[in-house]
Amino acid sequence: MASTKQNHYLAGKLLLAMPSIGDPRFHRAVIFICAHDEEGAMGLVINQKNPDIEFSELVGQLKFESDIKINFDELNLPVMCGGPAESARGFMLHSNDFIRDETMKVDDIYGVTGTVEALKEVALGAGPKDIIFALGYAGWTSGQLEEEIQQSAWLVVDPDHELVFAGDHEDKWIRAINKLGIDPAMLSSLSGSA
Repeated sequence: MASTKQNHYLAGKLLLAMPSIGDPRFHRAVIFICAHDEEGAMGLVINQKNPDIEFSELVGQLKFESDIKINFDELNLPVMCGGPAESARGFMLHSNDFIRDETMKVDDIYGVTGTVEALKEVALGAGPKDIIFALGYAGWTSGQLEEEIQQSAWLVVDPDHELVFAGDHEDKWIRAINKLGIDPAMLSSLSGSA
């Protein structure tokens, strides 16, 4: 019985914001769902770059000591706006080659780690092969995400490595919509009609 109920949970899936979502913070957002259960859901927007801070600045603010010299020019990882909740808190969505005690394993492919120690490891070149760094997250209370999906605010798509970690962040929404075989122009014309 429990395994049947588990099937509707979306951890490890991508949410694509529909044009009718009505919240400008999620305009064309692609959200990786990190956790989802009967109590709610948590995800990271993976396609909206934070224009106000660079990763190297963030690492520089940590002021940690190391025998290894950090090359700040190589720390060109974009900082994403992960969502409106706790916008000063950092999260790393990453490949499973970086598992620490504090890592939340999403599945066999993805993990999420949100500690300063993990950020330091990335700065010193000991981080995961693939990474997205985000400040803040998107959260839903019990049943809220399911209701929003029923109201056609979100489309759900399976992630793949290329879509999550590679390519321009700005075109992830279009690439994900195309993966579903949908013409984005058709979505815009359907916006507002119920």
